[in-house]
Amino acid sequence: MGRKPLEKLKNLCIFALPGCLVFTAVVIVPFIYGFYLTLTDWDGVSKHKNMIGLSNYFEVFRDVNFWSSMALTLKYVLASLILVNVIAFLLAYALTNGMKGQNFFRTGFFTPNLIGGVVLGFIWQFIFSRVLVSFGQKTGAELFSASFLSDPDKAFWAMVIVTVWQLSGYMMLIYIAGFTGLSSDVLEAASIDGATGVQKLKSIILPLMVPSFVICVFLTLSRAFMVYDVNLTLTGGEPYGSTRLVAMHVYEKAFTSRNYGVGQAEALILFFVVAIISGIQIYIGKKKEVEA
Repeated sequence: MGRKPLEKLKNLCIFALPGCLVFTAVVIVPFIYGFYLTLTDWDGVSKHKNMIGLSNYFEVFRDVNFWSSMALTLKYVLASLILVNVIAFLLAYALTNGMKGQNFFRTGFFTPNLIGGVVLGFIWQFIFSRVLVSFGQKTGAELFSASFLSDPDKAFWAMVIVTVWQLSGYMMLIYIAGFTGLSSDVLEAASIDGATGVQKLKSIILPLMVPSFVICVFLTLSRAFMVYDVNLTLTGGEPYGSTRLVAMHVYEKAFTSRNYGVGQAEALILFFVVAIISGIQIYIGKKKEVEA
C-alpha cells in the first residue's frame, strides 16, 4: 500500500471515524433497537420481551384513534406550515429594506423561539383562558366571551397561533439570510430595465429564495409533526380529545397505557410519514433552485 492511500486511511480514521461511531451509537443502534421492540409485547417495565411478529403493526392499523390523530396532525402541520412561512417571509422582506430599528425588531420577533415549549404553553394557556376572556367580558366581543381552549375548533387554532408565534421569528432569520445573499447587481439591472417591485419579487426574488424556502419548509414540517410540549401544556389534548396530536397519542399509548410495542410501531410509522413528506419536499424544492 503506497503512502497516499495510507494517509487517506489515516485522515479518514481521524476525521470521519469518530463522527460515524457517534452517529451509529445515538441514531442507528437506537433505531434498530426500536424496530426490534415493535416485534415484541414489551410493556416498558417487564424484564421479558416475547416476540409476537407483526401483531403490533396490525393493531396500529386497527387503531382508529391513531389515524384520527394523524389526520388532525396533518391539518395542523398544513396550517402551521403556510402561516409560519408566509408571516416569516413578509417579516424578513420588511426587515431587510433598511427601516429604522430593524435589528431591534429582528431580536423581538426571534425571542419567542428561545422560550421552551412547556413555558410557552402555560403562558398562552393563561392568555387564552384569562386575559382574552376578561377582555371579551369588558368589551362585549363575542369572539372572546369564552376561552378558546374550551371549544374544539378554537382550541385547534389556538395551537396553530402559538406555533406560528414561536416559529415565525426563527424562520424569519433564515429568510433574512436569503435576502442578504441576493445579488444586488441583478436587482439593480432589473430596476434599470424598468421592473416594478412586484415584478422583481415575482421574477427574481422568489426564484432566488427557493433554497431558503426549502430549509424553512423542512424545519417547519419536522417541528410541527413532532410537537408534543405545546400540545401537552396548552390543551392537554382537550376538549374531548379533539386536539390530541399524533405525538401525544404515541406517548400515551407507549407510557400511559404501557403498550410499548404498539406505541413504538406507531412512532416508526410516524417517522416514515415525516421522512417521505420531507424527502418529497426537498426533492421538489431542489429541482426548482436557480442560480443568479
